[in-house]
Amino acid sequence: MSYFGLLKENIKEHKDNYVQVLRLSIADLKKTYHGAALGWFWAIVKPVVSIFVYWFAIEIGLRKGGDIEGVPFVLWLIAGMVPWFYMNELIVGGTECIRKYSYLVTKMKYPVMTIPTHTNISKFLVNAILVAVVIVIFWICGYPPTIYLLQLPVYMLMMFLFFNAWGLFAGMISAIGKDFSNLVKSFVTAVFWLSGVLWDVDKLVETNLFFKIFFMINPVTYFSYGFRNCFVYHKWFFEEPEKLCCFLGLYAVLAFLSLWAYKKLRKEIPDVL
Repeated sequence: MSYFGLLKENIKEHKDNYVQVLRLSIADLKKTYHGAALGWFWAIVKPVVSIFVYWFAIEIGLRKGGDIEGVPFVLWLIAGMVPWFYMNELIVGGTECIRKYSYLVTKMKYPVMTIPTHTNISKFLVNAILVAVVIVIFWICGYPPTIYLLQLPVYMLMMFLFFNAWGLFAGMISAIGKDFSNLVKSFVTAVFWLSGVLWDVDKLVETNLFFKIFFMINPVTYFSYGFRNCFVYHKWFFEEPEKLCCFLGLYAVLAFLSLWAYKKLRKEIPDVL
């Protein structure tokens, strides 16, 4: 089957099984917070604690924080970290999604292509709640919603599609062996620290061509700063065509790799799970 045919198959499987995908997404959410006294409140508590720790370490401990574009450092930090919480879940979770739901493949003949989607949706819903909380926090702090927030759904959709492709690619590779999953887990912390989630990359980019290219092709940097464009920098996503084109090119490559992995490994998956 051609790659165009695989793409059509992917769309058809999602269309035919969208009810099951949504049900599994809801079940995944319930399972995540089942048995916890605070329930869904943990979806807020964990990010708040993480942000406080990084803010305290950087602004209070190292005394490196300061207003950026007239916005307090802590708000700048929040705007960039909210998409990271989602990306972190999907970077690691994408490698494990097919193994985690192996029974869907081995016992129910469930379409493999849709497994990353339902795990993605459950994390996406949590992230949407966090985004709403951030909007309220900015408003309370004297920064009411602006017209630039209208592009938030665009960034969120691009983030969803990108990590859905990642989930299919990484999930298929990791279903054959755990080495790839372990490799990703080893590098995810480095990705976090090197992608400008905690620090401003603009000055570094201005003086070093290597870092400019690195950040241009880094999806974590793209989305972290995309959210900051909405809340802090007040830039439209189309005002930076180079970054947008780099992201779209990277997404096209990843989408191709995800279809390639599915084409090569789909017959082996039921036997190795």
